[in-house]
Formats: sequence, structure tokens, C-alpha cells
Amino acid sequence: MKVKVNQEACIGCGACTSIAEELFQINDEGLSEVKVEEVAADLVEKAKEAIDSCPTGAIEEVTE
Repeated sequence: MKVKVNQEACIGCGACTSIAEELFQINDEGLSEVKVEEVAADLVEKAKEAIDSCPTGAIEEVTE
């Protein structure tokens, strides 16, 4: 599984980092960004929770 953060939709609220700090971080612009290329199997549920918890829907699962 891969995830991405739409920087134009992100408001930098930090919900994703509080749910899954292993996957997300706040960058120098105050917006969330993904820290990993591929979400490890043991973190998939946290990634899905972060997607569902994002108030602006800025986090998306990447389907290739």
C-alpha cells in the first residue's frame, strides 16, 4: 500500500501524525507529508485510520 498527501488540500492539522507518526510528518511549510515509500503491512490499519480521519480528505491511497 502507498499513500500520498495532497498538499493543496492539507491544512496541517496534525491528525495524521498523531495517528501514524511512523508514516507522516509535518514539513517546513506546516503541511503533512508521507515519510515512507511503501506502508509496511503492520501499519496499513494506521494508514487507513489516518485517511479516514483527515478533515479535508487530503490523504489518499495510491492505486497503481
